Amino acid sequence: MAKSHVAALVLALAATGAMAQQQPAVQWETAALAGTYKENIGEDEKIAGLSKLWSEVKYNFVDTATLEKLDWDKLYLEALPRVRATRSTEDYYRVLMELVAKLKDGHTNVMPPNELADRMGGLPLMVTRPVEGRVIVTEVLDPGLRAKGIMPGLEVVAVDGAEVKTYAAREIAPYVSASTAQDEVLRTFGTQFLRGAVGSAARVTFRDAAGKQFEQSVARVSRDARKAATVNSPSFEFSMLPGDVAYVSLNSFDDNSAADAWLAAFDEIAKSSALVIDVRRNGGGNSEVGYKILSTLDDKAFLTSRWATRDYKPAWRAWEKAQPMYAEASDVVQPDPQRQYKKPVLVLTSAATFSAAEDFAVAFDVMQRGTLVGEPTGGSTGQPLHIKLPGGGSARICTKQDTYPDGRAFVGVGVQPQQLVKQTVEGVRAGRDEVLEAALASLQPK
Repeated sequence: MAKSHVAALVLALAATGAMAQQQPAVQWETAALAGTYKENIGEDEKIAGLSKLWSEVKYNFVDTATLEKLDWDKLYLEALPRVRATRSTEDYYRVLMELVAKLKDGHTNVMPPNELADRMGGLPLMVTRPVEGRVIVTEVLDPGLRAKGIMPGLEVVAVDGAEVKTYAAREIAPYVSASTAQDEVLRTFGTQFLRGAVGSAARVTFRDAAGKQFEQSVARVSRDARKAATVNSPSFEFSMLPGDVAYVSLNSFDDNSAADAWLAAFDEIAKSSALVIDVRRNGGGNSEVGYKILSTLDDKAFLTSRWATRDYKPAWRAWEKAQPMYAEASDVVQPDPQRQYKKPVLVLTSAATFSAAEDFAVAFDVMQRGTLVGEPTGGSTGQPLHIKLPGGGSARICTKQDTYPDGRAFVGVGVQPQQLVKQTVEGVRAGRDEVLEAALASLQPK
């Protein structure tokens, strides 16, 4: 072959390689199916967006047993006329949210366009939680609501004239993506309860400890307004409790700040007689942050959770062979060579303990370094795949299956505490932290 031909071939192969390297981004996400927001995007865009969502779930959602059980293709067909019947982008996204919520996965959901945030995401300046099967006000963020007699400890018994569970089943629950019953209940009656349009108000019927009922109008505000009224907890909080017990609340693993603060405070923490680590409000982030903290609690290496993902092979499908899963063994985390805490350790969990914070709880459980106290975790972790949808919205789809190192499930179940302790209505009204109280009591000599 002549040199000129060889050079041309080399250049052609190099260009082909460059195109192959660029292909994934071009292949999977194009502007054609991610149009800008309109009050009512076109029917073709709506159908295309539904079809893209259906397809991405079908080929990437890790829980194939759920897809089979639900008959995902059948749900797609049932959604088509509903999508065609929508008369606004808001209604369209409600259909998509309701469809994906049927997958029952906390890391698989639809996010409407930002332009709809005020119309769909307003919340009142108060916090509610499900406690003992009832909906209890736990925080009131607005002095104006307090002036109306709305205080922590009140029970919500009705909304807009409907019994509270009837209201939630109709207005909130259909759009909640959750992997476990405890997470679904928390979202339905807690973090997403009373969600609606900013500027609108809910007529809420409250009941006090004496059984007296009264109704008040509770306005919904924007996410920014609610955030401004909330006292934000830092990612790391540390205090010494009576008996020289160190209390550390790890509230977020979104960045390295919790681990950095832990290492900075370690010498003080090490002076304690015992340690309580609280991850009840930790919604996750980067699992490595939690592992860095755990590496200071034992002088032995420990295992993290195992993971697997679908390994779709088109030719195998043509040959009618079963599709494999790609799996990797648990990572091994080495102990911190400079810092080691040797005294008793307890970890507090709740249904709001989520994602990377659950990875933390799993690793702590595997270490057998101490006791998990509180309630089962939210039961959802994994690697979401993010996709764009027409009108400026998006979705995420869980692509990774996580388990204990020995294969035990915690996704869809929750990490189970060895010491089960639940908050009571009486405790909320008295301002007591019954889970922390039980943890401290367990440290006392028998």
